[in-house]
Amino acid sequence: MLIKPSLFIIVTVLLAAIATTASAANVAGDEPTGHYADLATAVWLHGAKSCKNDINPAIQVMQADASTYVLRQNKCVTFEAPFIYVLFGKDKVLVVDTGANQSPEHSPIYQTVESLIEQQGGRINGKPEVLVVHSHSHSDHTKGDSQFHGKPGVEVVGTNTQALETQLGLGDWPTKQSSIDLGGRLLTLIPIPGHQEQSIAIYDPQTEWLLTGDSLYPGSIRVKNWSDYKNSIQRLLEFSRGKPVSLILGSHIEFNAEKNKPYKIGTRYQPHETPLGMYVDQLKVLNDKLQTTTKPKKLKFGRFVISPLSKFEKLLIKALSKSN
Repeated sequence: MLIKPSLFIIVTVLLAAIATTASAANVAGDEPTGHYADLATAVWLHGAKSCKNDINPAIQVMQADASTYVLRQNKCVTFEAPFIYVLFGKDKVLVVDTGANQSPEHSPIYQTVESLIEQQGGRINGKPEVLVVHSHSHSDHTKGDSQFHGKPGVEVVGTNTQALETQLGLGDWPTKQSSIDLGGRLLTLIPIPGHQEQSIAIYDPQTEWLLTGDSLYPGSIRVKNWSDYKNSIQRLLEFSRGKPVSLILGSHIEFNAEKNKPYKIGTRYQPHETPLGMYVDQLKVLNDKLQTTTKPKKLKFGRFVISPLSKFEKLLIKALSKSN
């Protein structure tokens, strides 16, 4: 069932009302008022047996701390149900990915971000500005861009290598890191091609999160360039050494904890999802295995599976990808 705008407006009004009386608010987040969500254990809305009877919001919002939100698109709107990260600083708010649906009616991501800005106190002298970046260029992470294009105070970073170099300072791709200063919140960007050519990871010292897009998450991870992926995972592990990393957070949950295997592609009801959060220990296990694997092949781990793309899949993904 596609969520009607009237339902979203009701949810937004309720969110604003709760924000007035409490320090945190979660839309359908199953978190008590006044408490922040624990992303290591949070239970997300996971679809419906019958989407025509689904009454859940188009976008689920969980608040992780005073200035950090994680959004998930409804599986009845898009089976991909990607996660979107919204990080506030004093001057800018970073939106990581825009999701798999471009319709403001069916998936109002821009309106949701604007409601969070209001919850944070609104804009003062044009601040905060909105900066939209992408974990990579696949369409299930970029389709919502159209909702942000042309809006005042919004910059949407392109997804091709030139855009990453000029707009994000990621020159000498993929060896050079760069940073984004949101105003009192300095983030590090790490190139991690492999799943897709322009994949990036983002490290946030405030939450101690390492955001990895589709390069590492609980599910079935497909790899386009095996050699690049091996190097990227090693680069991520080396980066994480000596730094506090509380959680590794990707862009999907596709793993069935009860059956200990990924859900089938296209599944819209996932009642036994594993938690979203992963850990550096799992990154290390993955890196150790990759470095001893000489040829691309399917690799199974406790909460995820890595496998190379076939030639046909590479052609299909290229057709579905978007470069700005």
